[in-house]
Amino acid sequence: MKVVAMIPIKLNNERVPGKNIKKFSDGTPLMSLIQKACIHAKLIDEIYVYCSNSEVQDYILDGVQYLERPDYLDTSEVNCNDIIREFMKMVDADIYVVSHATGPFTRSESIDACIRAVISNEYDSAFLAKRIQEFLWQNGSAMNFDIQHFPRTQDLIPIYSEAPGAYVFLKETFLKYDRRVGVKPYIHEVSEIESRDIDFPDDFEIADAIYSHMKKMIAINHKIK
Repeated sequence: MKVVAMIPIKLNNERVPGKNIKKFSDGTPLMSLIQKACIHAKLIDEIYVYCSNSEVQDYILDGVQYLERPDYLDTSEVNCNDIIREFMKMVDADIYVVSHATGPFTRSESIDACIRAVISNEYDSAFLAKRIQEFLWQNGSAMNFDIQHFPRTQDLIPIYSEAPGAYVFLKETFLKYDRRVGVKPYIHEVSEIESRDIDFPDDFEIADAIYSHMKKMIAINHKIK
C-alpha cells in the first residue's frame, strides 16, 4: 500500500506570525522537526510540504517534496479537511498521513504505529492523543465527575486530547466520510511532551526550552558514551 505524508504549511499565521518557519534558539526552523519525524518513519513512501508560498522551499529538507496549494486554502474559514481534499486530487495514495509542523516533538515511531494500525484493516483511521485524567469543567458544570462523590484522579474515565503530529487514514475513509477521522479510529497515546501543540507565542517559548534541553541531554549522553 502506498503511504503518502502531507505537511500543510501556512506562512501567514495570525496568532504567531511566521510560526512554521520561526527558529529555535539554535537556528532550527520549527517545520524542520516534523519533516525529520516523517523522513525517519519507516512506513512512509513520499512526503510533501503543501504550501501556497514557494518561499517555503528554502526550509524543505532532503527527502521532502514541495507541492504548491491554492491561495484560498490559506483563509481562516478553511479547515484541514478542505486542505486534505485538494491535496488528494493532486497526489494519489492508499493511506494518507497528515502531520502538522506545530507538533515538533512527534516521534517517528508514533507515526509508524498509527500507519500499522490502519494497514491492519482493524481501524479505518488513527491519530495521536494525550490522555487526560483531570477534573474538567465546562459552562460551570463538571464534565467528567460527580462533584458530590468525586473519585480519585486515577479513577476518572480518561479523556483524550488530539495531538497535531499525525492523522492517518485510508483514502476510502476520507472519500466516504469527508473527514480525516473515520468511525473506527485507533488512538495512539503519547506523552505530554510529544503532544505539545504550538498555537500561541508562549507555546513556542515552552517548546524552545524543551528542544534546548533535549539537545543538551543528547550531547551529554554522547559524551558519556
